[in-house]
Amino acid sequence: MIALYKYEWKSSMKSLIIWTLSVGIMGFVCILLFKSMESNMADMAESFASMGAFSEAFGMNTLSIASAKGFFATEIGTIHALGSSMFAASIAAVILSKEEDGHTAEFTFTLPVSRWKVIVIKYLTVIFNIVVFTLVCGVMYKVGFMIIDAQGIGNEFIIYMLSQLLMSIEIASVCFLLSSVCKKNKLGIGIGIAMILYLYDLMARVIPDLKDYIFISPFSYANATEIFAETADNATALIIGVSVIVITTVLAGVIYSKRDLAS
Repeated sequence: MIALYKYEWKSSMKSLIIWTLSVGIMGFVCILLFKSMESNMADMAESFASMGAFSEAFGMNTLSIASAKGFFATEIGTIHALGSSMFAASIAAVILSKEEDGHTAEFTFTLPVSRWKVIVIKYLTVIFNIVVFTLVCGVMYKVGFMIIDAQGIGNEFIIYMLSQLLMSIEIASVCFLLSSVCKKNKLGIGIGIAMILYLYDLMARVIPDLKDYIFISPFSYANATEIFAETADNATALIIGVSVIVITTVLAGVIYSKRDLAS
């Protein structure tokens, strides 16, 4: 069982390194750039705050991008949210289906390990990758804040990163279910799910008829501007998010454990 976990971990290592460095370095560099742009940010902040629906969608009407936390929430928060969700979707959407798509199911499921244990190992591999991704990116952002001596970055940052972690796990769980029912890798569909949920969150912030249903998207409880502005009221979305994680994960296990797998 440990050998199988190590195999899954090694097979996802390259993807983890590429995604983590790409998103983390991008956010880190943007934080460093803030210091050189800070003197010009005040005028830009007023302009962005008065751009109507655009300002509402990205939270620029509640936080000023002239401050370190406002810049992080509106700019880097978007980069991390998209990167984290797409990374989670990309690994979860193929973790089960790759056995049939790569014609390795006949070997993997003849090992002296039950199919349920294989499913658990694969899901834990997904979770571990997401945790490492979030932790490394968080450390890189924090180092960036320390270098520029940013003020006003406190507990909200920790809450934001934990919210992003939960959001990524929710998206990964949905894509894990997708992987359990497909014989072919559905990487594109997995990333598409993440993008659709993100776009829905943006639309729900500017379209009055959708605002009451914004909790459908996991991005609603992981929104950086709401967390840093301390205006978040996400109890319903969080409950739904945890429920989705539990339901989709159990369903994926039940479905995959009973399927006839193509060799």
